Amino acid sequence: MHLGLGAFARAHTAVLTENAMRSSGDFGWGITGVTQRSDTVARQLAPQDGLFTVTERGSGAAPVRVVSSIVEALSGRDYPGTVTERIAAPSTSVVTLTVTEKGYRIDPRTGTLNTADDQVQADLAGPAPQTAIGQIARGIQRRARADAGPLTVVSCDNLPGNGELTRNLVHAFAAALPAEEADPLLSWLAANVSFPSTMVDRMVPATTAGDLNAVERELGLRDEAAVVAEPFLQWVIEDNFTSRRPRWEDAGALFSSDVAAWEAAKLRLLNASHSMLAYLGLATGKATISDAVGEDAFRTACSRMMAEDALPTISLPAGMDGTAYCGQVLSRFANPALGHTTDKVGSDGSQKIGLRLLTTVRGSLDAGREPRWAALAVAAWMHRVASTSAPELNDPLAQDLNDLLPATRTAATVVPALLGCRSIFDGGLAAHQGFADLLIHWYRIIDTHGLDGLRNEINHG
Repeated sequence: MHLGLGAFARAHTAVLTENAMRSSGDFGWGITGVTQRSDTVARQLAPQDGLFTVTERGSGAAPVRVVSSIVEALSGRDYPGTVTERIAAPSTSVVTLTVTEKGYRIDPRTGTLNTADDQVQADLAGPAPQTAIGQIARGIQRRARADAGPLTVVSCDNLPGNGELTRNLVHAFAAALPAEEADPLLSWLAANVSFPSTMVDRMVPATTAGDLNAVERELGLRDEAAVVAEPFLQWVIEDNFTSRRPRWEDAGALFSSDVAAWEAAKLRLLNASHSMLAYLGLATGKATISDAVGEDAFRTACSRMMAEDALPTISLPAGMDGTAYCGQVLSRFANPALGHTTDKVGSDGSQKIGLRLLTTVRGSLDAGREPRWAALAVAAWMHRVASTSAPELNDPLAQDLNDLLPATRTAATVVPALLGCRSIFDGGLAAHQGFADLLIHWYRIIDTHGLDGLRNEINHG
């Protein structure tokens, strides 16, 4: 089972699963994919028998390929009972998920399941769940009652400790049920279900009409579910499975006991740089990430953030060359064929900057260093929030952030106002005058002097 059947899942998990079958000769696997908020992908795949194409773009790109590992596509919104039935089936051994940060329904104040969320409450009240955590928990509940065997749940989202997080959320859902349901479910969960952590990496932009037309010209067939991706692909998995699984290692996946180190490196180097380029690009009219990294000043800012702010605060996994990795990140971002938009990458910033940027800020401040470049990225995010109306800001906290903003929006007023958002900035960061001064400095340059001011400050700072 895979929950969250977007472009990334099809270009990553589905590809690696098919590659594993080809390499190992074990063809007894197939994926039931479940869409979450929209049924679009399910409607695209159904008349194609689950088949779709992956087109790689960039240096070293492979030819267009047809992927056949998805054997069923369901709309979770329309068929919630079928989703839990499939999770409960004895033939299901692994549930993977890519539902983005928002899809986990986390209470930002507590870091656990937001049981006050209307949809979570509805899932707790009935057996037809709509949320990913509800689907997993209710599916496991049916599995336990049928004694259908052990299960492994594998999060593939960009969240630190995503396995432990998913475990805690599923357990929190189970614990919130009435005692006569909660007690046997929690007991069965503990004995039969594991939640390994993973780190995934592949850039997969949204498919455009031009992409669909290009695939049709090449194949002579129309593929409404086509996806486009960079050639690079990586998956690091904790070897903690209670059930059988595809031989993903035969397809190049790395099984490691130190997934956390790989996660931290990706979040605080690659993902942090992605966010930095998005917000700098949005502030200066750069439509794509490749446009933003093509600006020499922004490329310099990213390089210095990784080298001077992030790397000194990270314990790299064995075998990773930090300097080489940082260079590879910038080269990948420069691939113009991907068309990653700054608007898309910059969405949901309130859910992302804490993990990607503020961890580095805290680490630098704790070590007595100035997080100059990470502060630039945070200031650029603040500028995006303050210069965009709440309805147009693609962020789950858009209205909350807008309510904090003053009527007169300058560096001196916006920065302290947004630092007051406790679901993003803890009290220590909010009260750190040195950090606030850096934010005000960078915000003023962005707001008052624009691209020319940023070029001058970055190149001479």
